[in-house]
Amino acid sequence: LYLTDTVALLTPAMHREVADADEINGINDRLQLSQCEAVLQQRLREHWMAEGVTFTDPASCTLSEGTRFGRDVVVEPQCHFRGASVIGEGCRIGPGCLIEDSELGSGVSVLHAVLRQASVGDGCSVGPFAQLRPGTRLAGQCHIGNFVEVKNSSLAAGVKVNHLSYIGDADLGAGVNVGAGTITANYDGVHKHRTVVGAGSKTGANSVLVAP
Repeated sequence: LYLTDTVALLTPAMHREVADADEINGINDRLQLSQCEAVLQQRLREHWMAEGVTFTDPASCTLSEGTRFGRDVVVEPQCHFRGASVIGEGCRIGPGCLIEDSELGSGVSVLHAVLRQASVGDGCSVGPFAQLRPGTRLAGQCHIGNFVEVKNSSLAAGVKVNHLSYIGDADLGAGVNVGAGTITANYDGVHKHRTVVGAGSKTGANSVLVAP
C-alpha cells in the first residue's frame, strides 16, 4: 500500500466549530487547571466591571461565582472573595483582604483584613490588620481598628474597637468605646460565657472582662 491509500481505510471523522476555544480546553495537570481557572476569573472580573465595579489591579484579585457587588465598589489589589459574599454599594475593599461568606452594607471600608461569615452594617470601617470571625455582626457606623479580632459577637451602632483587642462571644451596646488592649476572657476551661456591655460604656486600656 502507498501511504496515501491508507486514508481511505480510516474511520470517517467529523469536526465541530465552537465560538470560544476556551470552552474545550483540556485539564490534564495542575498547569492546565490553573490556566482554565484564570479564564473563569477573567470572565468574572469583566462581568462585574461592566456592572460598575472598579478593580485597580484586576489580575491580582480572585472571585467566587457566588460573590455579588453593588455599584461603585472599589477593589484594591490583592483582594479575594470566597463563597456567597455580598458587597454593598460604594464599598472600598483592600488592598490585601480576604472576604468569605460575608455580607457588607453600603459605604463599608475594609483594609488588610480577613472576614469570614460576618455581617457588617452600613458605613463601618474594618482594619487594617483586623479579623472578623464567624458570627460577627456589626451594626452601622462601627469601627474595628488595628489588630482587633471579633468572634461570634454583636456590636450595636457606633461601637469603636480601635486597637489591639479581642471581643469574643459578646454583646456591645450602642456607642460603646473599647479601650486599647481590652479582651473578653469568657472561657472557664469547660464552657464559654457571654459578655454583655451596656450602651454608652467605655473600657480603659488593658482591661479584661471576665464572664460571667
